Amino acid sequence: SFNWSLLGPSPSPEHCPLATQAGIRDRRRPGDMDTVDATMEQLRAQCLSRGATGIQGLASFFRRLDRDGNRRLDAGELRRGLAELGLALAEAEAEGVCRRWDRDGSGTLDLEEFLRALRPPMSQAREAVIAAAFAKLDRSGDGVVTVDDLRGVYSGRGHPKVRSGEWTEEEVLRRFLDNFDSSEKDGQVTLAEFQDYYSGVSASVDTDEEFVAMVTSAWRL
Repeated sequence: SFNWSLLGPSPSPEHCPLATQAGIRDRRRPGDMDTVDATMEQLRAQCLSRGATGIQGLASFFRRLDRDGNRRLDAGELRRGLAELGLALAEAEAEGVCRRWDRDGSGTLDLEEFLRALRPPMSQAREAVIAAAFAKLDRSGDGVVTVDDLRGVYSGRGHPKVRSGEWTEEEVLRRFLDNFDSSEKDGQVTLAEFQDYYSGVSASVDTDEEFVAMVTSAWRL
């Protein structure tokens, strides 16, 4: 199971108001769009309460859960996965979530569509600069870059904690690479994993201008 402790302490109710106000066990009809939205809001809130890497950690967990590699999960797999993360989901509610991202009527959800919906909303400007940074790294255009590619280009000079003096450039580089280079990784980073990471970062940056400047500086765009 995924070790959530790596992402920081569990959220308290005050840090996750949607978990207590709406909750997964909504009394409305299971599968109702508002109920599914409440489920997603709770899940997103719990991820973000664990910091910038919370969304990325959950996404990595579910990609590993997809054991047959078909990029699809049925309601049972979704429930078991959420249970391992400490989230109880009724069968009918899991089926409602699956229906929302069922693209072919198979009764299973499209994993990448689900994870994309889980990311905090980002403006077009933020999405564009993330795509531009990845495109610069992905010289072959195959949608995959290596951790060594990241190491060779990344600059932490514009990172808020470097500017404040809290971290050195070397520290921010090491922390950044640790997100992608672990015993469970193969040394490769996909665009989706890159977006997972930056969606969490984006949630803590107030303005588009600051976010775009930070990414532009990091990847020397």
